[in-house]
Parts: sequence; structure tokens; C-alpha cells
Amino acid sequence: MAKRIFHKIVAMKAMSIPINWNSGLPVFASESFLKAVGDEYGWIGGIDDSGKLRCILPYTVIRKAIFRMVRFRVETIPVGGELDIQEEKNFLNSAIEYFRSIGADMIIPATTNTIFRTYPDGAIAAPYGSYRIDLSQPEDVLWRNINTTMRQDINTAIRKGVSIRGGIEHLDEAYMLIRGTFKRSKMPFMSYESFKRYMLGLGENGRIMVAGYNGVAESSIIFAFSDYCVYAVYAGNIANQRQGVNKLLYWEAIRLFKKLGVKSFDFVGARIDPEKGSRQDGINLFKRHFGSNLILGYMWKYPIHPLKYSFYCLAARLRTGGDVVDQESHKMKTPESLLC
Repeated sequence: MAKRIFHKIVAMKAMSIPINWNSGLPVFASESFLKAVGDEYGWIGGIDDSGKLRCILPYTVIRKAIFRMVRFRVETIPVGGELDIQEEKNFLNSAIEYFRSIGADMIIPATTNTIFRTYPDGAIAAPYGSYRIDLSQPEDVLWRNINTTMRQDINTAIRKGVSIRGGIEHLDEAYMLIRGTFKRSKMPFMSYESFKRYMLGLGENGRIMVAGYNGVAESSIIFAFSDYCVYAVYAGNIANQRQGVNKLLYWEAIRLFKKLGVKSFDFVGARIDPEKGSRQDGINLFKRHFGSNLILGYMWKYPIHPLKYSFYCLAARLRTGGDVVDQESHKMKTPESLLC
């Protein structure tokens, strides 16, 4: 007769803890960054039955009109060992009660670098992922992992004399390139003041890189990094950039952050199984061609105050046709029932 295996259900209490950031953690958990992007911010920790801290979850609260909206800037971070999926779910369930206790109205979708392994009971969720490269590999291996045609394009850009520049002094031209790219895609982008505040919040852990030809900027990428990981958070190009310009920019960034001792390179955000031939499918293919691997997980949101949440959903639909969870939730194998 087969033996049943019972797993102990570990209780996880979410509570406020002091911020104690170091470079071994994602940069989006740092106090200077959280302060720059949120009206309120902090860390909550997952405490087990023995009183041991098992995980942390940095958060920000955004206040708009009558709304207090929680937004996560990075996923749950294990502390001192592995955290299994059920333990993380128990922690997130407790986190909902914590945010309810501090008067939050809802949890809105996290930033696109944030890939949760699970989500709390009652959340509205969607599959989401990101493409990452292990930077511990030798540089020649990283180069060989890149698609052959892409390597040829990078070499073409080098031969044509495309130059790479970096530094906060390129803030203005980076902003114009990124805003222009978002505008061509009919997507909103933050104001210049918000962009500047974002970069200042990153401080030495932010890097602007620009690629150009004959002094004209054609491509730019904003990176946020720590020893833990570098995230390519925003990118922009002119409409008719030269062959290989942005590919060379990404390759030089990979080389740079490897030399700095960063553990991994994250291309930030990937929709799962997009329509073949679509813009999102092309973006995913671009990332895969750099030899990256897809990390699968979830994006989610939660209606703590149902009426205010319904107003948020209506505004999101009118502004952009719905948020990323609304747009991707139909891909869930077991759809939730609380969709807007």
C-alpha cells in the first residue's frame, strides 16, 4: 500500500520590517529608489512560526485622488534559504491583510521586471515572464550564444563606427529617444521630471547608455543594477536607426555588467505566447536571439476596496484598453472570476 506524504503547512505572517538593502539584493528594493517612485514605501517581511525572517517584499504606495494603490517594484525575495511555492502563497495571503490594515484600496500590477512565482487567493492573475542571461558564463560563450545573424549585425555596426557613450549627462537625449519610441507604439510614458527622479533614485546603481553615429544618438537604454542583477528597464531608438546599432548597445552592456561582477542580465518583461508575427512576438524573438532563457511566472492585482477597484478598472480601460493583467489574464489555465 502506497504511503501518503504529508507536507507541513508553514504559517507566514507578513509584517513591516526595517529596510536593510545591500548590493546582493535587487536594486529596486533599495530605499533611495523606493522613495523616488512612491508616495509611501517600505518592506514587509514573512515571519514563520519560529519567528525567523523567511522573505521580504518591498512595496510602494501611490496616492492619486481618492485612491491608495500598492505597487510592487520587485517580486518576493527569499532570505536565508529557499521558499517553497505554498509558503510564498501563505505569505502573500498575509500581505493582503497587512495592506488592508494600513488602508490600501488595491494592489495594481507590478512593474514589468517583477515576476512572481505565485499569487494570493482572490487575486486576478495573468501569466508573465522575462528573458535572462547568466553572466557567470565566459564572454566567448555569451558571444557564441547570440544568434548568428545578430552577431553579424553587431559586427556591421562596429565596422561602420557606431560609438557607445554613457553617463547622466545623456539624460535628455535618452528621454527623447525612449519617449519617441513609446509614442510610435501609442503607449504612454512618464514625464521628464518623473524620469529624472527615477534616475536620481537609482543613483550610482543606474546607468544610461547611448549608441550613435557621427554624434547623433540613435539608440538608448536605461539600466538599473546591483550585484544581484542588471535590468534593461527602458529602451528607445530613432525610427530609422542604422543596422545593428541597438544590438551593439545591448552587447556592450552585457560585457560591461559582466566585468562589474553582476550575476545576471534581465531584458525585463515578456508576454507569454503572443500572437505569431505580432510586435510582442518580435520583441520576444529579439531577446531570445541574445541567448537568454525565459523565466515564467505571474503578474497579478488585488481588489482590497471593491468599489474603488472598479473605478480603477474603468479608468484603465478608457486610458489604454486595460492594464497588462486584463490584457493577458485570458491565457490563465484556470481563469479567475474577478476580472474587470
